[in-house]
Amino acid sequence: MTATAPATTGMTVLDLAQAGRFEEIHDLFAPPLRAMVPAEALHAAWAAEIAQRGPVTAVGEPVSEPAGPGGVLVKIPVSFERGEVTAVISVADAGWLTGIQLAPASAAEPAGPWQPPDYADPAAFDEQDVTVGSGPLAVPGTLSLPRRGGPRPAVVLLGGSGPNDRDETIGRNKPFKDLAWGLASRGVAVLRCDKVTYAHGEKVVQDRGFTVADEYLPQATAAIRLLCHHPAVDAGRVVVAGHSLGGTVAPRVGAAEPSVAGLVILAGGTQPLHWAAVRQVRYLASLNPATAAASEPAIEAMTRQAEEVDSPDLSPSTPDGELPFGVPAPYWLDLRGYDPAAAAAALSKPVLILQGGRDYQSTVAEDLAGWKAGLAGRPDVTIRVYDSDNHLFFPGSGPSSPAEYEPAQHVDPAVIADIAAWLASALPAPTASCPSVAWVAGSGCAERRFVQGDPGDFG
Repeated sequence: MTATAPATTGMTVLDLAQAGRFEEIHDLFAPPLRAMVPAEALHAAWAAEIAQRGPVTAVGEPVSEPAGPGGVLVKIPVSFERGEVTAVISVADAGWLTGIQLAPASAAEPAGPWQPPDYADPAAFDEQDVTVGSGPLAVPGTLSLPRRGGPRPAVVLLGGSGPNDRDETIGRNKPFKDLAWGLASRGVAVLRCDKVTYAHGEKVVQDRGFTVADEYLPQATAAIRLLCHHPAVDAGRVVVAGHSLGGTVAPRVGAAEPSVAGLVILAGGTQPLHWAAVRQVRYLASLNPATAAASEPAIEAMTRQAEEVDSPDLSPSTPDGELPFGVPAPYWLDLRGYDPAAAAAALSKPVLILQGGRDYQSTVAEDLAGWKAGLAGRPDVTIRVYDSDNHLFFPGSGPSSPAEYEPAQHVDPAVIADIAAWLASALPAPTASCPSVAWVAGSGCAERRFVQGDPGDFG
């Protein structure tokens, strides 16, 4: 297709919706996504909005914001007779639609600068840019390093699915920056980096053989080794903390890099990813009974694609369009044989599992249950459930939905406190020896000391 300015594409979508031309909106979606957005579902969603708010009375000026490499978010204020919303339309660089969402009216406001949470003390740590890995797929990252003397325990953060930046930015929020600043304020070194799918999206998309191992393992293991060789970090107390798909993959990283001292799994899934996607779409459809029936064709299409992943006939040559999200078969062939709970059980390392009670993306009923079953009887496994938290560990109430990710907010302070306390109690005692590779050539080993104090603070 010929690329059109994203703002123009966004306004076109609204014009077509008001004219009732939903087949044409359907045709604007990227080909792999069309089966999941049938025209009937688009029509039903728009009709439900009109029924609730009345006819459209005004459409504001579109505002475009970058949405990571390869995409733009177009935000358009829309006034109805009985209320206002923001149409958030995701447009790929090639001009295809990749998503449409009706968000709260406040979403149209320009995103202000991120503000640190109350539990972060910027005076307690420094940050420096680092390069993680080597070669053409090396990625940029940020190391948050406490100012008080070491050696320090350290955490490598692994982001969820998709092209996430190092802060796991979503809307106005940066949950990984919350985690890094909160933990660094408590004496924990934290390394976070852009995912390879974010930093090198154009290269990745050209590799049809790209797998989940390629998505995580090279940068994760490089980040672990970078920390192990840093003079301010205790090489014996380096932990991997993964969120969402990053949590699912964390045991695989632990198996690939034996120096990992433990795992923190934040909302990690154990249900197969392709079936979790079907579950999520069905849940979102249930939030609006007026459009639930119209969503069935999309759910049926996703179900057929998920069944194709499970088929014994799946092969590297299976057409991409027959698989979830148009992701090529090698990715699914790699992922479908992986059991994250069994992988974690095989490591014999301490594990902290954190789960939001309101999370619909990784759920208590399906995913946490999988961790519990796979790790049953392990005294070195700790589980915490935060009843009011969603998938990003933002506290709230009522059924969770994507719209609640938009307002500025921060990771639950209890999550920060629990991770810090677990690091202090579950990991080996501080080591006295220097790492084998000095951080700065020719420098001496940093003095190593450990002061017993607040179990959530490291001296």
